[in-house]
Amino acid sequence: YRRAGAGKPGLWVSLPSTWVTFGSQISDETAENVMTIAYENGVNLFDTAEVYASGKPPCWVTVVFTGLYPIGQALCERVSIVRAMTYVINQGMAMYWGTSRWSAMEIMEAYSVARQFNLVPPVCEQAEYHMFQRDKVESQLPELYHKIGGCPCQGKGRWGGRGYQWLKEKLQSDDGRKQQAKIKELQPIAGRLGCTVAQLAIAWCLRSEGVSSVLLGVSSTEQLIENLGAIQVSVLAQLTPPVIQEIDALLGNKPNTKKESRA
Repeated sequence: YRRAGAGKPGLWVSLPSTWVTFGSQISDETAENVMTIAYENGVNLFDTAEVYASGKPPCWVTVVFTGLYPIGQALCERVSIVRAMTYVINQGMAMYWGTSRWSAMEIMEAYSVARQFNLVPPVCEQAEYHMFQRDKVESQLPELYHKIGGCPCQGKGRWGGRGYQWLKEKLQSDDGRKQQAKIKELQPIAGRLGCTVAQLAIAWCLRSEGVSSVLLGVSSTEQLIENLGAIQVSVLAQLTPPVIQEIDALLGNKPNTKKESRA
């Protein structure tokens, strides 16, 4: 478990967490089995949103992330969001609130608004983060964390459910085929560590201190059990600096941080 959120609120979340999907994406029976296995394996964070199968909620969980969608881009709309979430928290309907796929500038604006009007600021950011999407989490957000404290809750997952045609098209694109070739090159490294490439990818995301939890988008109990193995077989502990350097060299996409640029 890691403590989640900017300012280090009293919220501890499991390193792996689950993206809960119902209805047209997976059956209720499969969803219940996935949640049961996750819960029994220590997962205490379940991600839901109003856009996931009409917002059908899970029950008996420790921490529930829910999402409100969409949001506007104008600053005045973000001011309204900070005010609204402050009201929700003050009414006891939620304990904390965070952002999803906001830029570092937008998050900073929310903090500035909260300070200016004595409102409740967001405590975490759910960002797309994986081996082929690194710039935001590794170079854009760290400076923000130093200013406001805390760490984000990152989103990352594999998915094989219905309604994700866009993901299939992305995988079949030129960039997608190049990424799949890189994944094959990762297999020898995963083999040495005694894990699957999927488990390696999840542990790789968790190697960063700025990541509170990794969302696992699963479509079956078998996939969930495999993903949880990234923690259970101690893959994370085997990601030593030399192994990370080997992976970075293979990927060839490590972003330069400001600290490295100054050096």
